[in-house]
Amino acid sequence: MLRLKAFRPNHDKILKIQLHPTHPWLVTADASDRVSVWNWEHRQIIYELKAGGVDERRLVGAKLEKLAEGESEPRGKPTEAMRGGSVKQVNFYDDDVRFWQLWRNRAAAAEAPAAVNNVTSTFTSPAPSTKGRHFLVICCENKAIFLDLVTMRGRDVPKQELDNRSLLCMEFLCRSTAGEGPLVAFGGSDGVIRVLSMISWKLVRRYTGGHKGAIACLMTFMASSGEALLVSGGSDGLLVLWSADHVHDSRELVPKLSLKAHDGGVVAIELSRVIGGAPQLITIGADKTLAIWDTMSFKELRRIKPVPKMSCHSVASWCHPRAPNLDILTCVKDSHIWAIEHPTYSALTRPLCELSSLIPPQYTTPSKKLRVYCMVAHPLQPHLVATGTNVGVIISEFDPKSLPAVAPLPTPLGNREHSAVYVIERELKLLNFQLSNTANPSLGSNGSISDTGKLKGDAEPLHVKQIKKHISTPVPHDSHSVVSVSSSGKYLAIVWPDIPYFSIYKVSDWSIVDSGSARLLAWDTCRDRFAILESAVPPRIPIIPKGGSSRKAKEAAAAAAQAAAAAANAASAATVQVRILLDDGTSNILMRSIGGRSEPVIGLHGGALLGVAYRTSRRVSAGAAMAISAIQPMPLSGFGSSFTTIDDATHRSAAEAAPQNFQLYSWESFEPVGGLLPQPEWTAWDQTVEYCAFAYQKYIVISSLRPQYRYLGDVAIPYATGGVWHRRQLFVATPTTIE
Repeated sequence: MLRLKAFRPNHDKILKIQLHPTHPWLVTADASDRVSVWNWEHRQIIYELKAGGVDERRLVGAKLEKLAEGESEPRGKPTEAMRGGSVKQVNFYDDDVRFWQLWRNRAAAAEAPAAVNNVTSTFTSPAPSTKGRHFLVICCENKAIFLDLVTMRGRDVPKQELDNRSLLCMEFLCRSTAGEGPLVAFGGSDGVIRVLSMISWKLVRRYTGGHKGAIACLMTFMASSGEALLVSGGSDGLLVLWSADHVHDSRELVPKLSLKAHDGGVVAIELSRVIGGAPQLITIGADKTLAIWDTMSFKELRRIKPVPKMSCHSVASWCHPRAPNLDILTCVKDSHIWAIEHPTYSALTRPLCELSSLIPPQYTTPSKKLRVYCMVAHPLQPHLVATGTNVGVIISEFDPKSLPAVAPLPTPLGNREHSAVYVIERELKLLNFQLSNTANPSLGSNGSISDTGKLKGDAEPLHVKQIKKHISTPVPHDSHSVVSVSSSGKYLAIVWPDIPYFSIYKVSDWSIVDSGSARLLAWDTCRDRFAILESAVPPRIPIIPKGGSSRKAKEAAAAAAQAAAAAANAASAATVQVRILLDDGTSNILMRSIGGRSEPVIGLHGGALLGVAYRTSRRVSAGAAMAISAIQPMPLSGFGSSFTTIDDATHRSAAEAAPQNFQLYSWESFEPVGGLLPQPEWTAWDQTVEYCAFAYQKYIVISSLRPQYRYLGDVAIPYATGGVWHRRQLFVATPTTIE
């Protein structure tokens, strides 16, 4: 269900990992206590330091800074020269982290019906110490390091400032009094939580009397009553609740509630948002169990052993619109990301992703099997999941190929029943669905959305009546397929790019009217005609036998080279052909070969004009090739569809400017229209043939077609996966939103 987005190899086990909510930054700490900040979008390491020992470069930098400011040498040893000890936690802290942490807590608390009057917006302007600054915070056993990634200046707080106890975990508190500024709570080895002010860099309060052993994890959340709470998990197996509302300035705070959660200790705590109810807490323990707790009564709701005989080390609450049945991700020391289904489905645990299949094979060998040591889901982009392993960092993203291929059939005017055709394995199925007839206030334009994202007024849920039908015609292949529909809705095309093969079905009786070998197919949006990239089936490359006579091996190698050359020739000689479907259901060839260009075709985009993308011969630098290696274009189906295959991805560079390799052609004269453009990820054409949208990685270009082709502007919506026009409005889907 996941595919590779980015990979950074590392020689040591990655034990700690954290993602920034708004910047493409990921911070990791490995078994050698080396901390790295990596920009996963540009594949660059922004910052690295040896946090466990003494980082000489940092020590020299600090001395030079002090000299430049005219400060005299400090009498004692500078804090930068103290050994940090093992890294226990790494995190980012800035205005964005603060805002989204508060937003997550508020949004989760506001779901409960009882929370209507309690949960208010309490986001104040950022404290002077975080304004415009991006802190990297490293919690080591002997000190906490606060490094500003903007100025690269650091502040080390030794454990001597915090009662000389080892620091094992940390959490940023949402609320503080004006003079204290941002507060960070550290869990100590003696079971006491100590709170540090990031303005005075002094200890401001303690939470005592909750734990009998060391504190392993901390998390803040908001109750439905509106109260900010801090929850701690300890090696004694206790889950302890504390008040995090710092309006009363008390130096020593005692627990509100304490309960036994796990035998052998609590490993991690996660907040889970429940639609229409109070938030829940998810905990994992050394006893190999995962428990879910209600935050109103603090009763245990569910307890499972996700992977038998193995203890989980990471847990993430997961809410992805494409996988509504899955609500928790977890990892054990194997090569999988495990997903736990919601209890309304089956509450079973199943592997979401086998990670060793995603990374280049040279990093895993029979002697070195992949093992996961930490995992985190992106706080705002649930389609991204980062894992720390013994071979490096893997960022995986949701794979659209894991969904069934589907295309909607046009709904006749005035008809309330809608239809969609989809393919599962070797079966073609028809889904008829109807929205409820009752007047639904949420469907009108007068429904206004409140701060919590809910519609104001008593908007009743939308009822959908659906009927599934099997279509008697079987589908020839069960590999990945792409489904699209002709402009009239009379014909349906299915393409299997990996085979390569296509079939055109007549919707009225599901008979096959055309089929053949093609990797790409694109429809005209005005008439029932389509373009295909005809591809000769490449000859099979013979396997070279091991051992045996050298003559046989040479012959086999020569045959393999010949077959590879023939395959390359077949791919480059593939031509774009246009066919039309007549009313009697027959298919006629209109044009055998479009465009006189010699470069191989790598993409076809349907619409009012036919878009053809060519492979440019421009050389790609090694750095750019690394950057591209994980970018895979996404096949889309439906209206104004575009089809691209995975191997073209290696020829499209993220690091370089997009090459001009995309030409529009007229469906009538087959002549080029306009000049060359950069190849879009996908295209969408308005049904009135008035507007078109070309999507690129960072933006979408909108043009008008009448009276002549004209650029209107672009919209900065990055990573859009598809779009559709409706009444002069463009609806765009991204992996997490509909715009």
